[in-house]
Amino acid sequence: MARINLLPWRESQRKEKQQEFFVMLGVGAAIAVLAVLLAHFQVNARINAQERRNAFLENEIVVLDEKIKEIQKLDATRRALIERMEVIQNLQATRPGIVHLFEEIVTTLPDSVYLTELTQSNENISISGRAESNARVSAYMRNIEASEWMTKPTLSVISAEESETGQRISSFSLQLAQTNPEADLIGTEE
Repeated sequence: MARINLLPWRESQRKEKQQEFFVMLGVGAAIAVLAVLLAHFQVNARINAQERRNAFLENEIVVLDEKIKEIQKLDATRRALIERMEVIQNLQATRPGIVHLFEEIVTTLPDSVYLTELTQSNENISISGRAESNARVSAYMRNIEASEWMTKPTLSVISAEESETGQRISSFSLQLAQTNPEADLIGTEE
């Protein structure tokens, strides 16, 4: 029995094991390739899903930007309307002021004082006129100071002239400010 040659059997077993090894190597490589492909497809699917989300967000951002612009336009329109309403309310509040001003100009005017010119710029009023004497101009200034609708009389020019009848006449120029005693009441009503 010592002379039995087992080499061909070992060789065939070696070839079988080699074939098994290569089959297992092929199966392992196939599984590795499949795992890599599956991972690749899964990563690509996640990338595509994220790109869709990003595209959706970008579209929504564009829509929101449009809405923000519209809101800004509406806000600007609102501010313009509020400014117009304030102007109208101020005009409504100061509307009777001119009537009161003219009434006060007449009621504060002493005898023998005549006005030749009256100009108004905002609340500043310039008055030019003539009086019999400087005392009449002083009385007019005191009357203006006592008035509710006029204040701060400032005499800028006073000069004495002789009239055609030989009487001495003082020409004067006053600066004063118009006030509105009802403005405090209007502010407290709101």
